[in-house]
Amino acid sequence: MISNSPEDTLEIARALGAALRPGDVVGLTGDLGAGKTLFCKGVGEALGIPPDRILSPTFTIVTEHAGPVPLTHIDVYRLSGAREADEIGMREFLSGDGVCLVEWAEKITELLPMNYIQVTFTISGDDRREIAVAAQDLPRFDDFRARSQRFQV
Repeated sequence: MISNSPEDTLEIARALGAALRPGDVVGLTGDLGAGKTLFCKGVGEALGIPPDRILSPTFTIVTEHAGPVPLTHIDVYRLSGAREADEIGMREFLSGDGVCLVEWAEKITELLPMNYIQVTFTISGDDRREIAVAAQDLPRFDDFRARSQRFQV
């Protein structure tokens, strides 16, 4: 998909968020400033969490948000890798009762569940982003594809 603005990125994120269910893990990858945290705000909004509550958890690593569907927002940027993440109990967060968003997921791929949803961001201009979403082919994602169709290339 192509996002030409932060608003486009939020719209794509809200569409994905509407398809997510408790137990889903979303791994976000992409360069610094690519839009991962902004995307998390949109997903959170779709789950009933005010977007102003969702901040980059880089220094706290894990932030939990109560809501109609609980949201765990993880940023593993400052961790050295999967071993360190495992040592601090990351597996517990990844198997919670809500939705889990993981920024810099490529650092802990071996800890992620096999069926995690992968969102990859590529910067292709000042505000332009290519956003690739890979998920299981489940009926609940049909609505996401329909709602995000105008962004698909």
